[in-house]
Amino acid sequence: MSTTVAGLSSAGRNKPGKRVLPGFALSLGVSLLFISLILILPITGLIVQTSGMSMAEYWAVISDERVVASYKVTLWAAAIASLFNGVVGLLLAWVLVRYEFWGKRIVDALMDLPFALPTAVAGITLAALFSEGGWYGEYLAALGIEVAFTPLGIVVAMAFTSLPFVVRTVQPVLEDLAPEDEEAAVSMGASDWTVFRRILFPSLWPALMTGIALSFTRSLGEFGAVIFIAGNMPYVSEITSLMIFIRLQEFDYAAASAIASVVLMASLVLLLAINLWQARYLRRLHGR
Repeated sequence: MSTTVAGLSSAGRNKPGKRVLPGFALSLGVSLLFISLILILPITGLIVQTSGMSMAEYWAVISDERVVASYKVTLWAAAIASLFNGVVGLLLAWVLVRYEFWGKRIVDALMDLPFALPTAVAGITLAALFSEGGWYGEYLAALGIEVAFTPLGIVVAMAFTSLPFVVRTVQPVLEDLAPEDEEAAVSMGASDWTVFRRILFPSLWPALMTGIALSFTRSLGEFGAVIFIAGNMPYVSEITSLMIFIRLQEFDYAAASAIASVVLMASLVLLLAINLWQARYLRRLHGR
């Protein structure tokens, strides 16, 4: 009996991948150091910059009429772009997982292009494509639709840069879904729409919402891709990131930090809310 227990414990210690990385203390230390340098330190610097302001000064900066207008432009543009990405991203993930076709690997690789492409390059390219003489803008102008240097251009730029968040969040969940439930539903006479709505979508919903939330938070802070196509007209097509940049150009670091703190708090609250909702939804879905 003791030999068996010793063998089991020895097998547990020698499991493949159990100790691929160094010991727990070293791994944890390196992880905390990375988090401190990359995440906590910049946030601390932001707090320090705003700590020298009184509440009245802080409120005056973040509630300035032009800044509030930039909040509205950023929020509605990010919301439209994220909802668009939710529909298109789900469709792209579905095609990549459920179908085989020539060039599938190329299409799959192109999903990550917005991550690899510098945002300034993306903005210049989109502005060229959607301008009146561009490949897309020429035909859209004939229909009376202006994209480049209008608020609609902001939506296009935000959708382009944040689409991979939806695709890459939904894709692995879709790959892990077992086909048995679908086959059982089809054998009982369920239509394709019923199978998707009753069998697949409840499992995809948390991942889809997470992808949309990540797309939204990414769009809130977008800068490089937007400023080249937006037009940047005050009260019309100025985004919050541009307001931060303008304050930095004026060497008003405290004001820039104050405006940035609003974007940071909005992103953190949204991410916390979506994670809490996702955990509660999954517990209810699995009956726990």
